[in-house]
Amino acid sequence: MVEIRDLTKSFATGGESRLVLDSVSFSADVGEFVSVIGPSGCGKSTVFNVVAGLEEPTSGTVEIAGRPVASAIRGEVPTAYMPQKDLLFPWRSILDNTALGLEVQGASKKQARHRARELFPPFGLSGFEDARPAQLSGGMRQRAAMLRTVVQGKPVLLLDEPFGALDSLTRTDMQSWLQEVWQQYRWTVLMITHDIREAIYLSDKVVVLSARPAQVRRIVTVPLPRPRELSMITSPEFAAVERELLEVLHESARE
Repeated sequence: MVEIRDLTKSFATGGESRLVLDSVSFSADVGEFVSVIGPSGCGKSTVFNVVAGLEEPTSGTVEIAGRPVASAIRGEVPTAYMPQKDLLFPWRSILDNTALGLEVQGASKKQARHRARELFPPFGLSGFEDARPAQLSGGMRQRAAMLRTVVQGKPVLLLDEPFGALDSLTRTDMQSWLQEVWQQYRWTVLMITHDIREAIYLSDKVVVLSARPAQVRRIVTVPLPRPRELSMITSPEFAAVERELLEVLHESARE
């Protein structure tokens, strides 16, 4: 579904060219959950911006379902992007917030609200259609932001630290919930996270990037069966993957 080949990206700063991505290559199959981890500032979000059509690559290619990704300005991009902050408008109801992306795409308000409302039960938001964001907990706001993302019907979801701002207990609950709804709908997901255990628990494979300029250090397949229980975090298989990822990250940090 997603094929990133030799992706290189440079930015001009102060009259000089700064290399951020250096020949990054990885892929995600249809219905696969792939996490991207790496040191802070290494270029993870830049990868997502290129995949979303928000940035042009300096060189290399990004294809989704066999088609090159076009600029979001020039054409429709088959991705839906969820940033770390929920970015819900405080003056709109939760239903109107979740329908916003469809309205921007040209759907009528009635159609957009109908399609969004259908997802309220599986997203655990039934009864909160008319609530305002300030009336919801952090976890429920993230569910609303996720609903707003997936209701657009794009084949690829880009999740940039979706639970990074949540407390530990709420974050764990949201990880379990995300696994459940992902197994129901089987979206193709690329997720940025700084939480190694979150990456292992949710993902089919984990892509490890080096410090900037980012290169792919390793792609680690997660051999845990699904559905996954939280008790797996203490299993030898889980610990082995965590140890491998930590070793790769520490090697990169020492270079």
